Amino acid sequence: MAKKTTYSSTQVAKYLADAPKAVKSYITDLEQQIRNLSNIGLALSKEKDMNKLLEMILVEAKRIANSDGGTLYMMTDDQRLRFEIMMTDSLNFHMGGTSGEDIPFYPVKLYTEEGDPNKSMIAAYVGLTGDTVNIEDAYTAKGFDFSGTKMFDEKTGYRSQSFLTVPLKNHEDEIIGVLQLLNAQDAKSKNIIPFASEVQEMVEALASQAAVAITNKNLIKDLEKLFESFIKLIASAIDAKSPYTGGHCARVPEITMMLAEAVQDTKDGPFAEVAFSDKEMYELKIAAWLHDCGKVATPEFVVDKSTKLETIYDRVNEVETRFGILRRDEEIKRLKKELKIERDASLPADEKTAKISDLKKTYRKTIRQLKADEEFVKESNVGGEFMSGDKKARVYDIAQYKWKPNGKMENFLSDDEVYNLTIPRGTLTPEERKVINDHIVVTINMLEELPYPKHLRNVPEFAGGHHEKLDGTGYPKGLTKDEMSVQARIMAIADIFEALTARDRPYKKGKTLSQAMRILGFMKNDAHIDVDLFDIFVKEKIYMKYAECFLDPEQIDDVQI
Repeated sequence: MAKKTTYSSTQVAKYLADAPKAVKSYITDLEQQIRNLSNIGLALSKEKDMNKLLEMILVEAKRIANSDGGTLYMMTDDQRLRFEIMMTDSLNFHMGGTSGEDIPFYPVKLYTEEGDPNKSMIAAYVGLTGDTVNIEDAYTAKGFDFSGTKMFDEKTGYRSQSFLTVPLKNHEDEIIGVLQLLNAQDAKSKNIIPFASEVQEMVEALASQAAVAITNKNLIKDLEKLFESFIKLIASAIDAKSPYTGGHCARVPEITMMLAEAVQDTKDGPFAEVAFSDKEMYELKIAAWLHDCGKVATPEFVVDKSTKLETIYDRVNEVETRFGILRRDEEIKRLKKELKIERDASLPADEKTAKISDLKKTYRKTIRQLKADEEFVKESNVGGEFMSGDKKARVYDIAQYKWKPNGKMENFLSDDEVYNLTIPRGTLTPEERKVINDHIVVTINMLEELPYPKHLRNVPEFAGGHHEKLDGTGYPKGLTKDEMSVQARIMAIADIFEALTARDRPYKKGKTLSQAMRILGFMKNDAHIDVDLFDIFVKEKIYMKYAECFLDPEQIDDVQI
């Protein structure tokens, strides 16, 4: 076996110094091409804009091959090659990519109407087989249909000659596109020449790098799309579980992003230096969509509690039945007393008439009172903004009425019914409100379990802070202004404003703009929301922009600033 010869760096340098000029020039060019491929590989991996990325691929391929023109096709889901970018330098021709000019040509079909492979078109052939095709002269080449090319040449006076068509294959060896170069040029004379074999190899290497970069970008895009779809699926699940909160999950992100964009555009004041990057805006949008995801664990009978007596069903119907029983009992008592009077032979007729008349008057008064009490209970059951002490006392009085279910005398209202009917505001008891409030704890716990990429790591903080107040009286952590991010403070305003104006809540009508803004103003004065953010909300009329898209016309009234 022959002994392997090794050379020192000094010997290599001496050899190169003694080498013919042409050899040294070739080696220098080769080194430059390798550096260029390395640089373009790095550039491809960094580029985020798909149009710029695809154009970068085509421009670099043209530079490597010193070609006059080129076309980049991308594979579609229905097995066709869509024109992405077309360039011809000598014709000053640039369509697709970053040009802003659409390509009017139909995609190239890989299969005929009969289902046969379309191997007559060179791009389709490469897209089908994955083989590189190098044509020296389209006018003398056999096996491919260049009629369209010749028609183009005839119209423009151009001469399409040499073609290099290379497939773009991803990591699974699937063809995701085709790169086609036109008319290689001699570096000195500018004459059209065939594509050399070494040029073909470098273009194939570039195509391989390009396919990896495109696939990575598409995978990232697909994963983001999947992630967003999953987030919206959670909101849809809440919507299906409760029609009163699903709309909230979708509308809060709208207000959040409107206010965030207004903060972004602010040139003076406390937020003049605040600038959200695209990633930060995306992070905030995701947090806004997820801010109530914990409600998937909240019982429906609490979330959907539209009246004070509602559990799985509205118990006010039972109370109405009881009032009906009381009225029936009163009527029976009256009739029995009348019958006793009628049968009393010792009473004169006129006295009987007088007694019966008094009985009927008392009966009618009692019935009127029972009906009034029934209407009062039904009104109290709806749940308003505030229940006064005298109304609570009336509920306690009604509860003391007696009725006799199953042969046993009982109070007219149970302790639980009294407890619910005397709820001061809304329809929820303190225990039920705690269950509702605990959704934010569940939200935080759920979100903190997710393995976020770096640009989404603040989602739990943004989403979990929308019930905090700047004075530390919010929940669940009692954070103060300095402990909350700007994004969390933005979401707090968005959440409150949507809840105030929502027209699909079971226990109240959506407030008008002026009412909602007045309440927000009080909350600003009480240090419950950010003063400066609220000023932007007012100054930029975010409330009106949102109202025009999501509120009923009767809710949109004049707001006195």
